[in-house]
Amino acid sequence: MKSWHCVVGILLVTTLTILLEIPSDTWMTSATVSLVLGAAALANMAASCLLAARWHLIERWFGGLDRVYETHKWLGIWALVFASYHLVFKANLDAWNSAAIVEFSKYWTRLVRQLSYVALGMIVLLALNRNIPYSVWRWWHKLSGPLFLIVIAHWLSFKSPITLNSPSGIWLAVLCGLGVIAALYKLVLYPFIATAGEYKVAAVSIAKGSLHLELAPVHRGFPFKAGQFAFLAMKEKGLREPHPFTIASAHKDNGHIHFVIRALGDYTQALRKQVKVGMLADIYAPYGHFKRLPDARREIWIGGGVGISPFVSWLQDKAAKHFDNVTLVYCFNPSRAFPSAEQIKTMAEERGAEFVGHDSSADHLAETLRRVAGETDPRHIQISFCGPKGLLAQVKELMREHQIPEGNLRYEFFEFR
Repeated sequence: MKSWHCVVGILLVTTLTILLEIPSDTWMTSATVSLVLGAAALANMAASCLLAARWHLIERWFGGLDRVYETHKWLGIWALVFASYHLVFKANLDAWNSAAIVEFSKYWTRLVRQLSYVALGMIVLLALNRNIPYSVWRWWHKLSGPLFLIVIAHWLSFKSPITLNSPSGIWLAVLCGLGVIAALYKLVLYPFIATAGEYKVAAVSIAKGSLHLELAPVHRGFPFKAGQFAFLAMKEKGLREPHPFTIASAHKDNGHIHFVIRALGDYTQALRKQVKVGMLADIYAPYGHFKRLPDARREIWIGGGVGISPFVSWLQDKAAKHFDNVTLVYCFNPSRAFPSAEQIKTMAEERGAEFVGHDSSADHLAETLRRVAGETDPRHIQISFCGPKGLLAQVKELMREHQIPEGNLRYEFFEFR
């Protein structure tokens, strides 16, 4: 499932169920559009709460938690767009048999209406604002659940043709009920129920603005597949909030787990400065469905910066085979490369994979794709990518240029926030 599938699907179901409740001669009015979009905004918020709970069933539907978070973001954006129209245009007509599901006084009905829009705006703006420190942003974003209750109160208190036993009422009630449960789970129960393990920092390597952590399980580790990621929460002041990082190792018998982290944000910079051997951490994992295609005739792996991490884990997977048809492309900034190109090259050669290391110049990347496309039928080339969006755009353009089908590209979203 893709983001637009979710947004459009919710809008269609909401529209159809509401149109069943009102006279057909009022369908093409601004009031009907306002009612539909207001209900769709509520449904989007409920679905967004569901996605934020990190339930594995939902993750499988979307093909990975990175896709879930991407859809979560777009649901919030479109909810704000829909709610803006709903705020401006009246969502009621005399021809409708309108009534409130829960009666409030006029003062509270109006106040809840205004607060619901402000609440939604705050949720979306906080989610998209990258200038807010992560520790502050995360605590503010935790208010999304309680603020969602205000939006539900607005739906229940304003006069509309929607009743609880109608198709649209049942649709919204089920979605909102699941959304409230998901928000409660994420806010209160997640640390106690989610799959997690206690780990101790076994080794720390710091170089060129990056950090390599090796952690050992205190009791026993959890199984994971190469290419997955985890949420790391250090048991230290200022570092307790779970933060997602790709696991830069394959599963090992001793249960040790590795992370390669670029110190770009306030959290990662603080982690780089404070982490020491012996510190304890909780790791919530595994997540992600970024897997290798072992049956591909020709593979190109492209890792940009710390986006090389999942490919490092693929190289370390002892059960994996057929590395002779793999070309690993490591795109890096020479002044900040970590791990070094020499390290990655050694790992690739040990598994029999071809290694191509170069800086972020598009000319070098274009030459690699041109050469491989000349050696193999472009239709049989599978490309796996993890890196910044700008580099991803270059890869897509080069694929079109060399007639490699866009469906042959698999990638993991590089950023969650």
